[in-house]
Amino acid sequence: MAQLLDGASKLGWILLKSVTRFVFMFFNNCVAIPSYCMYLILLQPLRIWDSSTFWHIEGVMFKWLLAMVSSWGWIAGYTVTEWGDDVRPFSEDEAMVIVNHQSTGDVCTLMMCLQNKGTVVRKMMWLMDHVFKYTNFGLVSLIHGDFFIRQGKAHRDKQLFYLKDHLDKYYHSRDRKWIVLFPEGGFLRKRRETSQTFAKKNSLPHLIHVTLPRLGATHVILKTLSAQQENGSVGSESGTQNQTGIKRRGLQWVIDVTIAYPKAKPMDIQTWIFGYRPPTVTHVHYRMYPIKEVPVEAEVLTDWLYQRFVEKEELLAHFYDTGAFPPPEGQKEEVPRPMTLDPVWLCMIQLIAFVSGFVWLIVLQYLYCCLY
Repeated sequence: MAQLLDGASKLGWILLKSVTRFVFMFFNNCVAIPSYCMYLILLQPLRIWDSSTFWHIEGVMFKWLLAMVSSWGWIAGYTVTEWGDDVRPFSEDEAMVIVNHQSTGDVCTLMMCLQNKGTVVRKMMWLMDHVFKYTNFGLVSLIHGDFFIRQGKAHRDKQLFYLKDHLDKYYHSRDRKWIVLFPEGGFLRKRRETSQTFAKKNSLPHLIHVTLPRLGATHVILKTLSAQQENGSVGSESGTQNQTGIKRRGLQWVIDVTIAYPKAKPMDIQTWIFGYRPPTVTHVHYRMYPIKEVPVEAEVLTDWLYQRFVEKEELLAHFYDTGAFPPPEGQKEEVPRPMTLDPVWLCMIQLIAFVSGFVWLIVLQYLYCCLY
């Protein structure tokens, strides 16, 4: 009987905590996202007069919104430990970030672990499945200039054309630096069987923890944002100009990000919202490749990209066996780095959101009374 009561007590606490978190996040979204939109509407004259300043301000507010999402996981004890290369010194360089994809929680994890990487969050562009356009954060991503890609053979060519057009219009004009994509084109659990069947037919590696990546978006990004060299690689020496006439060096790095969850149990967005899972440490591994080492021709790039995901497979297999990522070649041990966020700063961001929501409510009520 005592065990039954104890179990019921724990279940009741979990339900109470989940409902409380959901109510808080519901109101958080109701004040933060409309406030973001209202501020940008108010600043439209600035966009015409000085677009670079406008997008700087938009980027700061975008980072705050992502920090709010990060705080949802942070207060539930969902933290991140980082491994591999330290990417912080390269936050101002242009880079393409390729990430393995296991669940909706991958995006939340990236939102958290990139918060302390300088200006990365406010200057980044996301490539996401078109379904995310219809979520609560979809409007924010549309305004920020993220690209929503529709999967499937029937849409592939048209979507790649749209992607190139989107990059030409928005990447340089809005001073974007990092562009993040998930080359697998879907969640691991949905694509694994199809990927393994394709690999078997084409004598490719049998992968368990990742799937074979798709080339399309990666190829378009490299061709559009980097200058092709005679040796078939891409480079940034020649550079490109943005709409203000400032010369940009183009992509300088490919940052290979591997996300690993304890016991290979991915964290999804529902877990971040309700917080019913015990405190969990998600592990993120970075490996950087200079852009000059990346081939641009489709066939060679396919082999290069496949090799990156074979390496991810090896990294994840080692992690799930040992609880740690393997050390770099020539080193005896890999030293992890706990990723930290400032709780005072997170509280300030939340306070600003609720105060802004209250102020805009008063303003709109006043305007309504004046009109009617």
